[in-house]
Amino acid sequence: MFESWRGVLGDIKPTYRPGSLEDFIRLLPEGIGVIPLTVGIKSGTEEEFRQALEVYKEKVSELASLRVDLIHIGGAPPTMVHGFSGEEEIVRELETKHKIPISTSGRGQIGALHALGVKSFVGVTYFKDSLNQIFARYFTEAGFQVAAMEGIEVPFEDVGRLSPEEIYKHTKKAFLKHRDVQAIYMLGSGWRLLKIVGLLEQDLEVPVIYALAAKLWDVQKRFHVRQPVKGYGRLLEKLP
Repeated sequence: MFESWRGVLGDIKPTYRPGSLEDFIRLLPEGIGVIPLTVGIKSGTEEEFRQALEVYKEKVSELASLRVDLIHIGGAPPTMVHGFSGEEEIVRELETKHKIPISTSGRGQIGALHALGVKSFVGVTYFKDSLNQIFARYFTEAGFQVAAMEGIEVPFEDVGRLSPEEIYKHTKKAFLKHRDVQAIYMLGSGWRLLKIVGLLEQDLEVPVIYALAAKLWDVQKRFHVRQPVKGYGRLLEKLP
């Protein structure tokens, strides 16, 4: 129904929080169209993430009716709470029903970690310990060694107000507790972190995998496009 010369992405955002969509479109190669929809997650609790699955499925159906070329289910927690194998089952069901490739934040991030040769990492999040344990288990099921998932104390609705310097400090502190890992993984699209990704990689000498970079890498790969971006970390500079 809608066309763009390199492909059209149907993008489902978890929250109405501004920032991530604007940054994604700004860094996306020319010729890839985006049709965004939003689920409207507000509290960031496990219960809300689980309940949101049905809303996500409705959004997938809406995008499928528009005949997009790829659908991205944004927000790692809403699918990660169902476990690695549970997420695989959800994706398989939706792809079978709609005959359109489905990507999730988690699957894209796993692909990016593999592409960088990462087997062990320390994770940082803005969630509570109960959810962080679920996220760690998801990646352990996917075959990774997770040293820790370190949450920063901040209300879910205020994540976008964290300064890049606060994010840098929290991330560096988490890494220095587990400096034998191969990478840093930053869970969540709410971080405003583009300013400090390069600094973290420079100072700590490991790659930083975060939602925006993994999504850009995944979308380019699936659309058979290759346009490296400098200044925002090894994944986007190398596009392995």
